[in-house]
Amino acid sequence: MAQDHLAASSPLPEHARLAAFAGEWDGEEMVFPSRWTAGGPATSRTVARMDLNGFYLIQDSVQMRDGKQVFATHGIFTFDRDDRTYKLFWYDSLGYTPPSPASGGWAGKTLTLVRGSLRGNARHVYEIINEDSYSLKIQFSPDAEGWSDVLTGVYRRIH
Repeated sequence: MAQDHLAASSPLPEHARLAAFAGEWDGEEMVFPSRWTAGGPATSRTVARMDLNGFYLIQDSVQMRDGKQVFATHGIFTFDRDDRTYKLFWYDSLGYTPPSPASGGWAGKTLTLVRGSLRGNARHVYEIINEDSYSLKIQFSPDAEGWSDVLTGVYRRIH
């Protein structure tokens, strides 16, 4: 009898751990001056859901400054059972296509994911504060050694 190659395996507990970020969130952010923006305070709205049989967290965010949308992101998070790391496929309104996903793992309540490209390295650090809030720090480094903040934020669940 032929094996059904379309039959999905079940998500692992590592996949389920990403559900901590599922839901609707309001964020207060600080954007640091960079080659992309002058910096300053911002707010954001994030909507995230577990989808595709529980294997992926799909996250969409819109950032506002001075009452106008200035930035948007689409992130897809998963756990790669082959190399045993978490992956983040990140797309944003700057329009750069990442050559590969960010990769990393959990240390306690902190999920750290790092991605390199020809423009440099990005590090996303998500820390669960409690079930209704988390923080995010996005950092940049040309050499993956000295990191500079690009964005910091605290996000609160909308009930």
